[in-house]
Amino acid sequence: MRLENKEIILDLTEKGGEMTALTLKSNNVQYLWQGDDTFWAGKNPSLFPQVGNTYTNTYEIDGRIYAMKNHGFIRNSELTCISSNENSATFQLVANKDTLDVYPFDFDYRITYSIDGAKVKISYDITNTSETEMPFGFGLHPGFNCPLEQGESFSDYSIVFDQEEQLEQVHFDQKKEKPHYSTQLTMKELPLSYKTIMDAATLIYKGMKSQYVTLKGPKHAVRLSIQPFPLFAVWTSSENAPFVCLEPWYSHGDFEKANVPFEKREGTIILKPGSTFHTSYTIEVLS
Repeated sequence: MRLENKEIILDLTEKGGEMTALTLKSNNVQYLWQGDDTFWAGKNPSLFPQVGNTYTNTYEIDGRIYAMKNHGFIRNSELTCISSNENSATFQLVANKDTLDVYPFDFDYRITYSIDGAKVKISYDITNTSETEMPFGFGLHPGFNCPLEQGESFSDYSIVFDQEEQLEQVHFDQKKEKPHYSTQLTMKELPLSYKTIMDAATLIYKGMKSQYVTLKGPKHAVRLSIQPFPLFAVWTSSENAPFVCLEPWYSHGDFEKANVPFEKREGTIILKPGSTFHTSYTIEVLS
């Protein structure tokens, strides 16, 4: 499915309700990561009803043990396009046997894409259609080509905040054998470095005041809104991987062994029966 205006072309698929391509017409540059098994087969998944996973890869609800794959099931689900025109499209997933087997709640999950000039707005509406409160985690995982042109390198790019930030960086043991800890730093611009990301596994920040971060290169830039998300992560899969993911999160997976109920984990959203959780973010091509 394609949305198109005078400035951009946005391609979408019902698999995961994902974006598959974002092209600026004036330069024909492809901004979104296209997926590659050599580095990372994913593209732009939405993370529901968990970000990452629990320490045991299982969790308990009302005395029963459940298990989900990392980042939940939306990215592996076939959503249905329920409305579309040349400038917008809405995809839906309603709870079914497959979702209930791993997540025991009824829900109506919708993603709406709309384009205006060189900006894409992605909106989420998650309704609890169960008769009990519904706990869930939520986050975003958009991947961007980096570098964007031949002859450039990953290290030619940086992530720039709107303003100088006083951030808390979360550090965790990749083997999850040691407790996580935080450090404080002042930063407005993060030069991209494979070593920096690989050493951390994932760069995770809290306390952002900026409305946007910009992935800025020698010739091209793309801007992502990060409010009101309380966490912002930066990830790539390996050294020489030609992409970077800029990830606003509400919640996160376990950083170490945890004996915390699923509904009590940091950032978990508790939605009352009949209520709808709404959030959105934007991606704008600047050059």
